[in-house]
This record gives sequence, structure tokens and C-alpha cells, in this order.
Amino acid sequence: MASRQVLLLAIVAVVALLPAMASAMDYTVGDGNGWTLKYPSNWADGKSFQIGDKLGIHTRTKGNHTVTEVDGPTFHACNRQGNTLNTYNSGNDTVALDKAGRRWFFCNVEDHCEKGMKLLVNVVDPNAPAPASPPPPPPSSSAGRLINYMAGGAVSQAMAAAAAGALAVTVLMLF
Repeated sequence: MASRQVLLLAIVAVVALLPAMASAMDYTVGDGNGWTLKYPSNWADGKSFQIGDKLGIHTRTKGNHTVTEVDGPTFHACNRQGNTLNTYNSGNDTVALDKAGRRWFFCNVEDHCEKGMKLLVNVVDPNAPAPASPPPPPPSSSAGRLINYMAGGAVSQAMAAAAAGALAVTVLMLF
């Protein structure tokens, strides 16, 4: 009886900690380098950004760099006159990742974007349902196709394979 209570208490503790483990993260873009020309263009690689996370974007000197949020085509072309969605230029900005999808940023000063001062962040919704699995491919054997056809496509692939095996045994028994 006591072991069940301990187990129940442990389960309650784990369930209580789950929301804290999935809490929002604060990232400093570029880590120690900050948002500068030395910014490592692969900084976002391997990071998993979620709704609720924040990007701290800091420059050493206000005015030397900007953080411009743009659309995808503007980002890929480093088009400083392209479609600007937001501009952050205080030198100490925080960008809230408040919706799922891709977010594109670059420095809009001179040729800084072309020199690699750009950032693509893919934000996911941790509460979104998992994508549906695609339907299984149709059976590849002639017997499986025949059985699938006879069942109007309602037979699973595993059942079709089993039925095809049974059909093959039946055919062998007839000879």
C-alpha cells in the first residue's frame, strides 16, 4: 500500500514538472558575439524555437547595426528595399516568437546582410497536433491487389499480405 502511495506521489510530481520543462526559452542571438559582423551565420542550427521563446538581439553600439524582420524573398535576396515587417534598432532588442512559422531577420546596414548578418528562425507550436500519417501504399503483389480490390480498399496492408499468403497456400493445395 505504501509503495502505491509513493508511486502515485512520484507520478504527480513528474506531471507537475512537465509544464516547467516546456517553458519558454530566452536566446541571445550570436551568443557571446552578439549581433555583429562576427555573428556566426549558423547560430540557429540545432536550436528548436517554440512559441513563447524570445530572441535577445544586442549590438555593441546603437546605430552600427539594425535588426530588420522581412519576408522570405526579401531575406534570400538581401533586398534592403524589400518588404520590411518590423525594424528593431535600439541596440538592445527583444523579439517575441509569438506565432508558429518562419521568421526572417537581417541587418539593413550597407552590405551586412550579404556578409552573413542574417537569421532564419523556424518557430513551432509545441501544442500543435502531430501531422497525420500518410495512408499506407497499396499492396505490391498481384494477389494483394486482388484482395484489396475485392475488399473495396478497406483491408489493411497487413491483412492483405496475410490473405495473399493464405491464397497462395490454397492455390498450392489445389495442385
